[in-house]
Amino acid sequence: MLPSNKLISLVHPTLHLAHPTLESFIWNNIIRAHVFAFARPEVHSPICIYLRMRYHGVAPDLHTFPFLLQSFDSPFHLRSGKQIHAQIFLFGLADDPFVQTSLISMYSSCGNLNVARQVFDEIPKPDLPSWNSMVNAYVKVGLIGRARNLFDEMPEKNVVSWSSMINGCVRCGEYKEALALFREMQILTVNYVKPNEFTMSGVLSACGRLGALEHGKWAHSYIDRCGMEVDVVLGTALIDMYAKCGSSEEARTVFIKLGPNKDVKAWSAMISGLAMHGHGKECLRLFARMINLGVRPNAITFLGILCACVHAALVSEGKEYFRRMKEEFGITPLIQHYGCMVDLYGRAGLIDEAWNVVRSMPMEPDVLVWGALLSGSRMYGNIETCEAALKKLIELDPKNSSAYVLLSNVYAKMGRWADVRSMRNMMERRGIKKVPGCSLVEMRGILHEFFVGDDSHPESREIYMMLDEIMKRLKREGYVGNTKEVLLDLDEEGKELALSLHSEKLAIAYCFLHTSPGTPIRIVKNLRICLDCHAAITMISRGFAREIVVRDCNRFHHFKNGTCSCKDYW
Repeated sequence: MLPSNKLISLVHPTLHLAHPTLESFIWNNIIRAHVFAFARPEVHSPICIYLRMRYHGVAPDLHTFPFLLQSFDSPFHLRSGKQIHAQIFLFGLADDPFVQTSLISMYSSCGNLNVARQVFDEIPKPDLPSWNSMVNAYVKVGLIGRARNLFDEMPEKNVVSWSSMINGCVRCGEYKEALALFREMQILTVNYVKPNEFTMSGVLSACGRLGALEHGKWAHSYIDRCGMEVDVVLGTALIDMYAKCGSSEEARTVFIKLGPNKDVKAWSAMISGLAMHGHGKECLRLFARMINLGVRPNAITFLGILCACVHAALVSEGKEYFRRMKEEFGITPLIQHYGCMVDLYGRAGLIDEAWNVVRSMPMEPDVLVWGALLSGSRMYGNIETCEAALKKLIELDPKNSSAYVLLSNVYAKMGRWADVRSMRNMMERRGIKKVPGCSLVEMRGILHEFFVGDDSHPESREIYMMLDEIMKRLKREGYVGNTKEVLLDLDEEGKELALSLHSEKLAIAYCFLHTSPGTPIRIVKNLRICLDCHAAITMISRGFAREIVVRDCNRFHHFKNGTCSCKDYW
């Protein structure tokens, strides 16, 4: 029986002690209805309904406890969950598979993974839902290794099993592993499992995170071949994937095809996607359309809008949208919104205004807020603010290598090599290692990674020969290495050599070896692109007539005909 959308009134005779005893299935449905509506303050807790059921002398059955256990979903509820577990033993229902699966879910939701595993291990022959519940329990807390080990032991798997593992890998940052799992799922010859929308959402998310456009396009094609409906959920995943893979045009196409029934998530995904590509004005126009169509924005929408203002240097607009968010739409800013405002002012050189935001925040600034302040003050050589922000960053995250590197950057540009060495020595004493630059490119469906100074690639000799040819041609056209970016006290020749070994330059050389002239190149970089690489790639795009798209840790850079979409503001 499906639960009604309406709750039974608390004054209904079925809840009065004077009413004759009811059949358990009616009470089960009353409990179930209260579980779904428990978030409403006027609704009594499901356990109160259960106690009233017992007061009436109605014995629970196999369906009572699975409904009831759904209401225990946080550590606060653990004690109540244990009491209900005792009731399950009392009524001899502990061997029911449905009840066992519900207990595993309850204990994992309440934060007691050990007891969840104990319940699972005590089942003589766990059924498929029990296996799935335990795998999902590990996934939810980020123990992806344990989840995978259990997944591999499963005697059979269904689409829930595969989807849970794929999405778990994505949540834990194991994007390549997520795609490998999907490929493994595809080549099953026995017990073939057809992916569903939830599976494909995870696959698309992995593609987006990796910037793997070819994989993403294949996944989109697969969705179409399987006849899956591209609803708002799947459509939003496609928009997000295409935007993160550097194809904002494809993202727009999916957005338009969703038609008039787009929800706030789809609008927010499109706004955020355009923001990371630097299309600030288009984001603001899209936001205005959204409001005119009666779609109410949420906190994520405004995060996208503020990011758009940051990347497009729209300071006054960003300030106005931050005000509207609070006053017009009644949305309380999160720490991420304050971080955007600090970034907005810092990049524009308005360091005092950025400090005012930091000081006026209703919560303690986090690593991202101090990082934004440090980054902005670094750009304008504000040593005092850099050092203050670094001190706070180290207090919050002593192992944050980026903070030390940013301040070292400032010292290096000012020629303060003693301070640069002091920072490096401090990092060594504290065991902090700089995150190496890494660039990823996708070639014929295979992902290739390059690190700074990398010689591990099987084609390293050819890559370095090609890179040497590219750099010689750039120098003939007037390129001069920006040696201020080198944080080592080397002579000019040594600094230029260090610059030439940056990972994005190696990635471009590899793409030149394996693509025909004029083919666009797409690169995903784990760090912020440096000034020298930015200048070099700008010249490459003109000299070699190549469109080069670089996604760094902040935004997209579209290089074409000797210009970049960021307009040198990043």
